Amino acid sequence: MTTRIQKEARKESLLINMGPSHPAMHGTIRIMLELDGERVLNSEVEVGYLHRGLEKTCEHKTYFNLLPYTDRMNYVSPLINNLGYVMTMEKMLGIEAPEKAQYIRVIMSELSRISDHLTCLAAMAMECGAFTVFLYKIKAREFIWDVIEETTGARMTTSYIRIGGVRADFHPNYEEVLNKAIAETRKVLKDVHGLLDKNKIFLNRTRDIAVITPEAAINYGWTGPCLRSSGVYFDVRKTFPYLVYDQLDFEVPLGERGDNFDRYMVRMKEMEQSLRIIEQAMKKIPKSMAKTVAKGMEPAEAIKASRQKRVEKKIILSPNLEGSEKDKYQDILVKSKKYIVPPKEDTYTSIEGLINHFQFFMREHGIRPPKGEVYFAVEGGNGELGYYIVSDGTEKPYRLHVRAPCFHVMAALEELIQGHYVADVIPTFGSINMIGGEMDR
Repeated sequence: MTTRIQKEARKESLLINMGPSHPAMHGTIRIMLELDGERVLNSEVEVGYLHRGLEKTCEHKTYFNLLPYTDRMNYVSPLINNLGYVMTMEKMLGIEAPEKAQYIRVIMSELSRISDHLTCLAAMAMECGAFTVFLYKIKAREFIWDVIEETTGARMTTSYIRIGGVRADFHPNYEEVLNKAIAETRKVLKDVHGLLDKNKIFLNRTRDIAVITPEAAINYGWTGPCLRSSGVYFDVRKTFPYLVYDQLDFEVPLGERGDNFDRYMVRMKEMEQSLRIIEQAMKKIPKSMAKTVAKGMEPAEAIKASRQKRVEKKIILSPNLEGSEKDKYQDILVKSKKYIVPPKEDTYTSIEGLINHFQFFMREHGIRPPKGEVYFAVEGGNGELGYYIVSDGTEKPYRLHVRAPCFHVMAALEELIQGHYVADVIPTFGSINMIGGEMDR
C-alpha cells in the first residue's frame, strides 16, 4: 500500500524508516522520514504496534476484575492508572474513600509521577549521550520503587488502589523508607541540574528544537508537562481538584518556549513539587483508628464469641488464611459491603463473610452500578488521564474508553520534527514521553 509520504516524496529526496525496530522508538513507533541529507522534509508517524484491545477486553470483565488491566497501560506509573479508574467508579456509585485512604492515594500517586518523570528524562538523556544522568535517575527510581514495593507488594503492576479505598495500609516502617527515598531523589535532582542545565552539548540538542506554540498545543489536545512547557497553566489537580489536593500547597511549573529543554525542565521542577506534596501529606495523614491485636490472639474472636459458644478451643488459623487488614478496613475502605471484598478473617471464620465473598465474585452479582455514563479525569504522568464508562446496570461495563494523554501528544510529532535533523528526532521523541501501552491500549 502506498503511503502518503511516498506519494508526496520528491525525486531527489531519500525515504527511510525509523522504527519500529529502531532502539529509540522502543519497538512501538514507526516514523517514515523524507530526508534532504539529514534534514527532515516530511514525515509520517505510524502507531498501533502495541495495540492489545484493552478497552474491549475490559468490557468483558467485571468492574472489580478489570482493575489489573489498568496497570498495563502506563506501566511506568500504574498507580495513577488505578486511581483514575477507581475514582470514575466511585463517582458512578456515589461513594467516597475514607480520608486516610485519600492521603495514601495522594502519596502513592506522587511517587508514581516521580517514577514516570525519572524514567522519561533518564531515557531522553541517555539517547542524547548523557549515560551518567541515566544511571543517576534510575538509581533514584529504585528508591521510589522500594517504597511502592513495600506498600503494594509489587514494583510496577500494583493493582493497589481499589474501588472504595486502597488494598492495604502503609507498612509499619514506611516513614523511614519514604524519607530515605525523598532525600536520595533530591540529591539526584540536584546532581542532574548540575550536569545538564548549563551543559553546552545538551543545550544545543534541546534549546529551540521542536518548539510548539500554546495555541497549537491546545489544538492537538495536549495536557500535562508537555502543555505546561509551552506556558499554558492547566493541571487537573488544580483546575478540577480531587482527593485532598486542594488542602496541599504546591506550584505548577511552566515553560516559556515550548521546546525540548522546557519539557525537560518542567518535569524536573514537577518532581520537586511532588516531593513537597508527599512531605505535606505525610504530616497531615490521619492516625490509624485500628485496634492493635495482641500477638497470638484470635483476630475474629469478637465475632465468634456470639456464634460459637459450643467451641471451647480457639480456632487458630494458618497465617495464609488469617488475614491482617480487618481492623484497618475502617481507615482505608468504605464501609459498604457491596463494594469491597470481605476480609479473610470473616471469609474463613463466619458464614456471613463466606456468603459476602461468594456474592461479590459470583456471576451477575458483585459491583452493579446504576445505568448511566460517567467521565472522570486525574493528572497522570503525561497529562489528563480520563476514563469514560457507560453502565447498563450489570456487573460489567457496557463501554469503557480511556482518554490517554500520550495519544494526543504523539499526534503532533510530525509537526515537531519538521525541518530539523534526524538526530533531533531522538530527543524530541524522548521529551514527549510516549508510553506505548497507554497510547495504543
